[in-house]
Amino acid sequence: MAAATVTISSSTTRSLTLQRILPTSRFHSLSSCSHLSKSILPRLRKPSQPLQRKLTVRAARTESKGVFIGFRAPDFQLPEPLTGKIWTLEDFESYPALLVMFICNHCPFVIHLKKDIVKLSNYYMGKGLAVVAISSNSVATHPQDGPEFMAEEARLSGYPFPYLYDESQDVAGEFGAVCTPEFFLFRKDGRRPFELVYHGQFDDSRPRNNVRVTGRDLSLAIDCVLSGQPVSSAQKPSVGCSIKWHPKTN
Repeated sequence: MAAATVTISSSTTRSLTLQRILPTSRFHSLSSCSHLSKSILPRLRKPSQPLQRKLTVRAARTESKGVFIGFRAPDFQLPEPLTGKIWTLEDFESYPALLVMFICNHCPFVIHLKKDIVKLSNYYMGKGLAVVAISSNSVATHPQDGPEFMAEEARLSGYPFPYLYDESQDVAGEFGAVCTPEFFLFRKDGRRPFELVYHGQFDDSRPRNNVRVTGRDLSLAIDCVLSGQPVSSAQKPSVGCSIKWHPKTN
């Protein structure tokens, strides 16, 4: 298996190596809803120079937080770079449940889960779940997350859901989103607005922690919603890269 190494440095000096994993898991409905040499180195290099060179991506490791269960889904009006279509919350009103995901192109945590996010979405969209993904990253600091690259990413990765561009970052602010990936699962009861029932992780897998990607936590919550059962309030926060906010101007 080929491995690509990316060192992520954060404010907590945590580093991790991203190993591309080819997941083979499938998503099934779950039955329960409750759960070199030291002597010559000084002559070769100045002490202040690094002894190794690595491709380093600076990102703050962030956990999802601050959104309460029962929170009503904010309205939005965002373009889909792949098709040019403008999507709003109203486009999903006929669905019993809506999964809103904040993702982006470059984040190692998203890349780690991407193939299984597609699998899970395909599976549950076939069961009536509506799914939408949003990228709110600033192109001023991360041009690789711009709309033209989003369209390419959606096409190459076979995203079955609309992948929307939040250029102003207003939608991320209204949802209270802080990281990628971040998952918001809403339930709709008749004419009532979409209400948040799950704001947690995909599963326990992280880049390099050697835990298999299964999507267990999110799929369990979706199973509960689609079967009309309550979703457990014991929810682990999603962990990922911080959303890249627009630089402040003086």
